[in-house]
Amino acid sequence: MTYIAKRTKGAAGQPLFLTFHGTGGNEGQFHGFAEQLIPGAHVTSPRGDVSEHGALRYFRRTGEGVYDMDDLAARTDAMAEFIRAEKQNLSAPNAIGMGYSNGANILAAVALAQPDLVDTLVLMHPLIPWAPQDQPGPKGRRVLITAGERDPICPAPLTQAFVDYLTAQGADVTVHWHPGGHEIAQSEVDAVAQFVAG
Repeated sequence: MTYIAKRTKGAAGQPLFLTFHGTGGNEGQFHGFAEQLIPGAHVTSPRGDVSEHGALRYFRRTGEGVYDMDDLAARTDAMAEFIRAEKQNLSAPNAIGMGYSNGANILAAVALAQPDLVDTLVLMHPLIPWAPQDQPGPKGRRVLITAGERDPICPAPLTQAFVDYLTAQGADVTVHWHPGGHEIAQSEVDAVAQFVAG
């Protein structure tokens, strides 16, 4: 699978840093931020290839919070194939993924389907409205989840349920809440920087 993507080639032996934009964003949304977080890293930012009334996304949905699960499964496989190829082409020893909203959702879906691909996950305002099956894949994976306590798009109880699921699978989960909604707060940006540096 090929995606339109923004790429920064890093130094040999450096990790691959993948970024995934939110609905209506594009491949430039977090690319520069990733470059700042890990200077010298390879940074790849694929553009979502689904248009929802002109807004770019990574998979289709039939309503707010209602996913086309068949489409999600197909596009999860395609994204996993893309990530695997990027890692191989760059000989990257490990991969970090960072996504916001719809971007966090495709990243989480890939991580659940093929947990060996991405070693460290930054999921900003993810929404996983289904109950994932138990699996050993997430064990030991570092995961940061950031969310708004009053997020109307990603309700706090669903975020907490996903946190609880990952914790139960043995993932090393860090959670950062801010008091607002679906917007990215400065405290989140700081939490991401601290997490990636650690």
